[in-house]
Amino acid sequence: MLKVARLNSSYPGGLKAYIQNARKLLADSKAGKNPYDGFTPSVPSGEVLTFGDDNFIKLEEAGVREAKNAAFVLVAGGLGERLGYKGIKLALPAETTTGKCFLQQYIESILALQEASCKLAGGQQHMQIPLVIMTSDDTNAPTLKLLESNSYFGMVPSQVKLLKQEKVACLDDNDARLALDPNDKYKIQTKPHGHGDVHALLYSSGMLYHWKSAGRKWVLFFQDTNGLLFKAIPASLGVSATKGYDVNSLAVPRKAKEAIGGITKLTHADGRTMVINVEYNQLDPLLRATGHPDGDVNCETGYSPYPGNINQLILKLDSYIEELGKTRGAIAEFVNPKYKDSSKTSFKSSTRLECMMQDYPKTLPPSANVGFTVMDTWLAYAPVKNNPEDAAKVPKGNPHHSATTGEMAIYRANSLILRKAGVQIADPVNDVFNGQEVEVWPRITWSPMWALIFADVKRKVNDKCFVSQRSTLVINGQNVFLDGLSLDGTLVVNAIDEAEVKVVGSIQNKGWVLKHVDYKDTSFPEEIRMRGFKIEKLEQLEKSYTEPGNFCLSS
Repeated sequence: MLKVARLNSSYPGGLKAYIQNARKLLADSKAGKNPYDGFTPSVPSGEVLTFGDDNFIKLEEAGVREAKNAAFVLVAGGLGERLGYKGIKLALPAETTTGKCFLQQYIESILALQEASCKLAGGQQHMQIPLVIMTSDDTNAPTLKLLESNSYFGMVPSQVKLLKQEKVACLDDNDARLALDPNDKYKIQTKPHGHGDVHALLYSSGMLYHWKSAGRKWVLFFQDTNGLLFKAIPASLGVSATKGYDVNSLAVPRKAKEAIGGITKLTHADGRTMVINVEYNQLDPLLRATGHPDGDVNCETGYSPYPGNINQLILKLDSYIEELGKTRGAIAEFVNPKYKDSSKTSFKSSTRLECMMQDYPKTLPPSANVGFTVMDTWLAYAPVKNNPEDAAKVPKGNPHHSATTGEMAIYRANSLILRKAGVQIADPVNDVFNGQEVEVWPRITWSPMWALIFADVKRKVNDKCFVSQRSTLVINGQNVFLDGLSLDGTLVVNAIDEAEVKVVGSIQNKGWVLKHVDYKDTSFPEEIRMRGFKIEKLEQLEKSYTEPGNFCLSS
């Protein structure tokens, strides 16, 4: 009875509404109904940004200024099983040079935004930026343990709130009869409902009204394993603030037919319009059916005109609350039953309704200001999703989205940012790890407190600096300046905020090297095996500055 009560209370409208919705969706599925019947697709309007130009720099500063008025929501209900990892994905190292896990990287980025935003406000009362993490039965306890054992990575515990999503009832047939556990006829089978639950959880928790009363204006949703995300957040938030977007979807350029959803404007025959993500396997047939005989094709830019959705959303809090007041956070659902045969009368196994976070705009009125922000993939998107075996099977030229490529993407992005700021960064070399060919750039990492936006980087380096391909550079400190550094080896600089460190001259040592590891070699930990390499630390120059003052670091 307790489980039935929980299933009833966790779904908007209860089990009765769930079954009613299921019957309709199952009937549509059996009939082969097209969910976009009557809609014509077109390219929506949005912002396409160029990293490092004047507009980008201006938007980054606008985003940092707005950050104190934001709240962050991290969707983290899944385990890392698909990656070949037994723990929660948030505990995985984003990169192994520092070993910082994804959750630490995210929290440090939010704290850096918090400090920079309050500083720009000119002495305004210090505001904490809240972080909500949506967990599941699988991830709730490990996520809490990860936070508590690391002192919340510098956040105040009250700043972080965990909201646990419940599963939904499984369905046995097209009449939406509830599926019982084959081992216990008094127990209902359940499965995950999808990350779209985050909207209902935020509504029912009362968090949104609490944020509004505290003067918040924006809610930023993000996923659990994209190590580049916070490089894209400031400018994207700047776009939302400048354009007044009710919904801003972060996006990257997308090749036609690439396996990533496209952000699309849909116009119905009755005049209704909406701007939403259309999955790649639906976009091409939809275009072909509405007067585009070639379907989803690249335009003169070499990319599809429909930007690639990366499932990071920025919502304006006022209109978000207004909408959820009508829907209670219920998101348009879909069902994907696996039928036994073409009669579509019975299932191979029980099914359930599912929902996706990015489908929120489907219920918005036409007056809603829905747009997108496109940034270069190298800057904004490197998710870690696939295990080594699956990643190695990805066709040449397509992204592997593995722990290997996720880590290498961080080094590439940092190298390209420094290049744009004038630093001479040696070209990468190609190597193969776990069957995946990747570019290996210098292993460059820095804490978000050192450089949150491009203007910070430009202020702290000059064009007299050089970093060789085999080098590793780690910067942990707010006031570290690279002034004519020539690095061929490994340099690690740690400094408190009150220490100003100028790094000059030529530094050369044996450095840290990458050694190949076979993912099947169980003598190595999972998080190393899935990358296909380990770092062998031969020699380095490491300096720590724990006292206030001005210092010069040279060979």
